[in-house]
Amino acid sequence: MALFATATPAHAADTTSAPTQAAYLADRLRENPVYVSDQLPRAVPRSTAPDFARIAKETGVPTYVMVLPLQSVRQGKELLDAVHDRLGRDGLYVLLDDSSVTDAAAYGVRVPADDAWTVQLYELPSDAGPLLSFERFAEVIAQGGGKAAARAEAARAEYEDDEPAEMYIGQADRRNQSFLTGIALTGVPLLILLSAAYVRRVRRRYAGSGKSTGARTPRRIPALVAVLASAAVAAAAVALTALSVFDQTRSSGVQPPTPAEMSARVERVAAGLERDPVYADPESPRVLDARARDRLHDRISAFRRSDGGGPVFVSLVPQTYESEAAGDSELFAAAVHAKVREDGVYVVADPGDGTIDVYNHGLRLDANHLFLDLPDSISLGDSRADEADDHLIGERLDALMTFLDKTPRTDRPAEAFAPAAAPSPTEETALPPLFSTDFWPGLFVGVFAALLLWALLAGVAELVLRRWRPAPEPAHRLALTAPREPSASYLRRTAYTEISALTREFTEPEDGTRTRARDCLDAALLLLDGDVNRARKWGTDPATLVAVIVLARAGRAALAGEKADLCCGVNPLHGPGVSLHHVRVSADNGSRRLLPVCEACRNTAIADPLGVPGSLMTLPAPSGGGRVPYYDATDGPLTAVPKGIARLVDRVRETAGVH
Repeated sequence: MALFATATPAHAADTTSAPTQAAYLADRLRENPVYVSDQLPRAVPRSTAPDFARIAKETGVPTYVMVLPLQSVRQGKELLDAVHDRLGRDGLYVLLDDSSVTDAAAYGVRVPADDAWTVQLYELPSDAGPLLSFERFAEVIAQGGGKAAARAEAARAEYEDDEPAEMYIGQADRRNQSFLTGIALTGVPLLILLSAAYVRRVRRRYAGSGKSTGARTPRRIPALVAVLASAAVAAAAVALTALSVFDQTRSSGVQPPTPAEMSARVERVAAGLERDPVYADPESPRVLDARARDRLHDRISAFRRSDGGGPVFVSLVPQTYESEAAGDSELFAAAVHAKVREDGVYVVADPGDGTIDVYNHGLRLDANHLFLDLPDSISLGDSRADEADDHLIGERLDALMTFLDKTPRTDRPAEAFAPAAAPSPTEETALPPLFSTDFWPGLFVGVFAALLLWALLAGVAELVLRRWRPAPEPAHRLALTAPREPSASYLRRTAYTEISALTREFTEPEDGTRTRARDCLDAALLLLDGDVNRARKWGTDPATLVAVIVLARAGRAALAGEKADLCCGVNPLHGPGVSLHHVRVSADNGSRRLLPVCEACRNTAIADPLGVPGSLMTLPAPSGGGRVPYYDATDGPLTAVPKGIARLVDRVRETAGVH
């Protein structure tokens, strides 16, 4: 008997004097009118208590604030009534959980508590948090009855069907932002480049007619630089705008808890278990009466003395995600075991939802039996437990002790098992950088999106241009370029374009009116040996290419019904000649020649005779070493240009041996 008395913890006095939930909370409010539970460090760290106290003073009446886990505030007004009766002080009593004000009641003071509760419920989004919720609640209290009632009615009417937009974004929202930023960062600049290229192409295609007698058109380097600069500026603007608009860094407004706040509850429970193997959370409703508690103590003592048994520690503590273990009862039990520093069976019973979890730390019990064979009626409860306020936890814990008594013993203690750590509250609410995660896939999608959008816009533009553009000029009226010193590549490109156009436009005449066009086409093809593609091949003689261009343009003019017997003798690329004129062909010796001239060259010969030599087309000399006038660069058909198109055709035929 003496040994039994020594081994049995002295718990009878503790059992009979254990405070109820209301009594415990009243004692805490007697010490401080603001009480913040240590069970919500992830959502409401205890360091926020001064902020709640500061806001409470703005109500203008004595205000008592309790921030508790959701399971502990379900009684609502009944709990407030009980706490007020225990505390015995009039004032405004406010109950909050991890998200908002859940209940409020006024005792001995006239304040619009119900209207203030309605306002904070409707005006604030669901992620506003308890501190902001209480701040809005206190603001309405301070407004008085009339204004508070009107504001409550307005809030109910405005947000009855749709709550306000959330204040913070989550991880999925940030990934969407990163994805959208990536798409815009590549899509917008690329669309600018593609659009600029398309506009340039359209402008070249639909450029107005007119003759250019100047030198080669220079490359538009400034325009290219402007387009590239615009694309770079657009990319920078997208990046800066995204950083400015998507500036959120956290998914919650809760300040990160300190390590002390994260371990406060575990230390409290461990200290309680060192005094008594059954620890009931004083902030939660009682689920063990005195009789069930005494019986549980007796069963624990008997199991401790049994063969292969040992200590059993029962924690009647709610497990919520806002706790230090993030609702993981195994992690909570491991943390308590580390603080108690004694091996045994650690039982975690949640007084809120009634679940019971069992973890063996160091006893010689069959782990598979504990894990696999524990009845659901013990761990989860049955229909009777669901309907009971106390979830029949006392009865189920008694059944658990019977299950432990029957659990097979092993030769060695169970190996220590460290569960995965709970997510860090700081890292959990920190949003990833904007330029990460789905930003990189967004870059590739942006390229495809730009190409698709450009194709769509280009297609629409083509339809509009085809419908609304003016009727095209006849082919022979298209702009003629006439550089004074044409390059070989220019001559190849122009000769191929002109002979191809004449070939497409030519149709066999029915009445003999298009004989000139056919003669020009035949002569041009003779120069190319019958192969149009030879015009764009390397090595074709420049003089031959000029003759092809002149013949092709004359043939196209003939198809259009225009008379083109002469070709400008100053520069055959100027087009048809309008008259014969003695022009100076050298600025040094003043030599003159009778040449057909176009209108522009005739005006120049009359107004500025010395300007004509500067317009005379030159070609590379056959022997190399500079450029000479086109009619001196070769002894081929091109020398016949000043004598007219008919003579040029005859000369080509003579050279080819065709009669």
